[in-house]
Amino acid sequence: MTFAIGQRWISDTESDLGLGTVVAVDARTVTVMFAASEDNRVYARNDAPVTRVIFNVGDTVESQQGWTLTVDEVIEEDGLVSYVGTREDTQESGVVLREILLSNQIRFNKPQDKLYAGQVDRMDNFVLRYRALQNQYQQHKSPMRGLCGMRAGLIPHQLYIAHEVGRRHAPRVLLADEVGLGKTIEAGMIIHQQVLAGRAERILIVVPETLQHQWLVEMLRRFNLHFSVFDEERCIEAFAEADNPFDTQQLVLCSLDFLRKSRKRFEQALEGDWDLLVVDEAHHLEWSEEKPSREYQVIEGLAERTPGVLLLTATPEQLGRESHFARLRLLDADRFFDYQAFVQEEEQYAPVADAVASLFTGEQLSNDAKNQITELLSEQDVEPLFRIIENDADEESCANARQELIDNLMDRHGTGRVLFRNTRAAIKGFPKRMVNLMPMAIPSQYNTSMRVAGMLGGKMSDEARALKNLYPEEIFQEFEGDESSWWQFDPRVDWLIEKVKDKRSDKILVIASRAATALQLEQALREREGIRATVFHEGMSILERDKAAAYFAQEEGGAQVLICSEIGSEGRNFQFANQLVMFDLPFNPDLLEQRIGRLDRIGQQNDIDVHVPYLEGTSQGILARWFNEGLNAFAETCPTGRTVYEQHSGALIKMLASGDITELDDVIEQSHKMNQELKAQLEQGRDRLLEMHSNGGEKAQKIVDQISATDGDTNLVTFALSLFDTIGLNQDDKGENALVVTPSEHMLVPSYPGLPYEGATITFDRDTALSREDMNFISWEHPMIQGGIDLIMSEGVGTSAVSLLKNKALPVGTILVELVYCVDAQAPKRSGISRFLPKTPIRLMMDQRGNDLSAQVEFDSFNRQLSPVNRHLASKLVNSVQAQIHTMIEAGDKAVTEPVERIRQQAKQDMHASLNAELERLQALKAVNPNIRDEEIVAIEEQINQLDSYIEKAQYQLDSLRLIVVSHN
Repeated sequence: MTFAIGQRWISDTESDLGLGTVVAVDARTVTVMFAASEDNRVYARNDAPVTRVIFNVGDTVESQQGWTLTVDEVIEEDGLVSYVGTREDTQESGVVLREILLSNQIRFNKPQDKLYAGQVDRMDNFVLRYRALQNQYQQHKSPMRGLCGMRAGLIPHQLYIAHEVGRRHAPRVLLADEVGLGKTIEAGMIIHQQVLAGRAERILIVVPETLQHQWLVEMLRRFNLHFSVFDEERCIEAFAEADNPFDTQQLVLCSLDFLRKSRKRFEQALEGDWDLLVVDEAHHLEWSEEKPSREYQVIEGLAERTPGVLLLTATPEQLGRESHFARLRLLDADRFFDYQAFVQEEEQYAPVADAVASLFTGEQLSNDAKNQITELLSEQDVEPLFRIIENDADEESCANARQELIDNLMDRHGTGRVLFRNTRAAIKGFPKRMVNLMPMAIPSQYNTSMRVAGMLGGKMSDEARALKNLYPEEIFQEFEGDESSWWQFDPRVDWLIEKVKDKRSDKILVIASRAATALQLEQALREREGIRATVFHEGMSILERDKAAAYFAQEEGGAQVLICSEIGSEGRNFQFANQLVMFDLPFNPDLLEQRIGRLDRIGQQNDIDVHVPYLEGTSQGILARWFNEGLNAFAETCPTGRTVYEQHSGALIKMLASGDITELDDVIEQSHKMNQELKAQLEQGRDRLLEMHSNGGEKAQKIVDQISATDGDTNLVTFALSLFDTIGLNQDDKGENALVVTPSEHMLVPSYPGLPYEGATITFDRDTALSREDMNFISWEHPMIQGGIDLIMSEGVGTSAVSLLKNKALPVGTILVELVYCVDAQAPKRSGISRFLPKTPIRLMMDQRGNDLSAQVEFDSFNRQLSPVNRHLASKLVNSVQAQIHTMIEAGDKAVTEPVERIRQQAKQDMHASLNAELERLQALKAVNPNIRDEEIVAIEEQINQLDSYIEKAQYQLDSLRLIVVSHN
């Protein structure tokens, strides 16, 4: 191939990119820019999958300015072509149009050329292609796109928040649900929607180091989003590919510590040009007007440069209002610039929340409540509604008036647009925790080894000694060596074995701090009693952890016990179990809450037994008492635990290091008192109006109902199986709603999107997928379906076919041509075009008189009457009627213009109805709620203008066709 800068080429594999221009050529590669879709491609020069575009005399070509030229002469000079001809709008002759100025929207994909050349596809491939186009269209048009395909239960408040935030332009919000209500899942659903809609391509997630693995697993397992973990080692490796390592991946996950410690990496991250920044555990970002922490400054720098920001914290006001204000300031520094003004504004909403509570319960509104509502909403808006409510109009009118008042108040509420907060108190459906603390005598072996360790300890810090003392089995092992078996005399092990035998029918989750302890416990259960247990720790790969989790989840023949290390258990929910054993205790209340949160989550069907065996007279005994009596942390969630711990950690560490417990009762009493005070403050500061707004009420339930209706879609199952057959994948039914899909030697392409080399176990059932993490949950949004559809389209599968119709009512030799056109607009994905005008199939059925019979001949029932034809016979039939096919396609090209125009007009109408309503609402709210950002309003105005232009220029092309010949045999 000979390339020159300025030449026009089209992609053979990605026809939807439009007409490309050669912008760079070197010894080995050529770069082609596809301006219509704002994409670049770099190809190897000797085997680039592209075709040179040169028009012939008589062709009509379009310029970038929109005028057309009938070509009279083609001139080639230095590898570049110019067209000379007559301009159609002005009739001026001798006009020269250089190829570089050709319209980028020109398309070349003619299935009829394949048909005439004898490249006839199998009939079932034609059917699969048409169904792929239809299904793709329906998925793009679905208002629930991005929410149906995740591996998660359909929990109303989570779906409401994700639906509300995920559709915004560059959302900037604080997700502040209490522990166990699923903030990570909410963030994942928002990210997933933003990615699918093209609103966010480059995403940076910043989390505490201990949560990196949890986020990696959650994003991959639940949303099929492949993030790359960046640390110093990864950055050094990436330097070979790019000066800025963050440019080498689109989806990046890193720790806050990593960015805090290295100025160079922080500055490179700042230059990363991200679309969306996600920050977990945002309450650790300390701030004061005089002295913001380094961590806060790092996130502030990134937030200033990134259009979309999601902050996650379980405790918005736990660390005080100033701390809460600091986080809101990260989201919108122009809006939250004055702390005192913020405090005053917050206070004004308490009475409004009471008024809304009255509206919810149907109580009579007091005059004070009415005045409060009137202050926020204008009098002319609310007076008619008050009259309906007070005059006891019919029940439905009254309910509608109350709901309208509630909706308006929610919209205008202070931080209601930037902050979402759900609490366990407001969301029902949580289990009770049954706490069983079991003190046990310390074995003499531990006493001896700990005493010797104390004497030999040298100059250890109190903190290091305190940590060491929590694990007497490790100290014993140090002295006795690996051959020793602490688990043969440790009373906690004896107790655990008896508990497992006693609870034969229950699954039991055991958590220990260290991986070594977990491994030795599994050995103890296996060797001493033959108990089926499996281990789960940070030294295992994700695949190994999946296998362990699946073995535990298996009802028949699975493991009864799963033993996790601290880090190994992160990011996993074992809600099918309700027995939790803490073999030892973590230092920190947040980790304790995280452990219990593996089982105590929304969706847990049973009450939970929390078992805490501990050795008396050890550090474990001190911690067990402090957690239980000081914080009540085993029995209830403890949002205040971290603050209380920081206040008393010095005294606690001293006790844990020395074993001297003379001050323990005092510390417990002070901790209990502080905990109660903090909880009371939190309760007082609870913003019920915000909670009502955050859980979504009936709207949330409607979203759940819509998604539930798509679960169990038999159309998806039949389509997926046909798709896998066509591509050439092996499928083995495994029972239990599961299939094993593996690559075969006869695949259409060397590797299949979303399918690992070793294959995958898949299920179409949400409940099965939730209990079996080793299975892929297949939905229309899964990469194996989306990637498969893209593959069929790009590989040209099913673009031309020939079928026989055995129908004695029609003369032998009668021919029909089934034409499938596609209407689409070439526009960047982020423009939101797919919401209003995704690629839209139009099916015509042309007879020899040029009539379209598609309205009378429905696709599926007609298809069942047809028989396939082998390629040799198909080629003969095509050759014998080629002239008629030409004529029928020309008739189809004329007939399709009317439906194309209807589709364009409908797309414009839908777009204006949706976006203008959104714009008007934001403009009205802007007058009363300063949380509406100017950028949001400007973005929607620009989007409307751009989409108008893109829809206007939408084109159609023939995607596929089928020749149908009537036979009587």
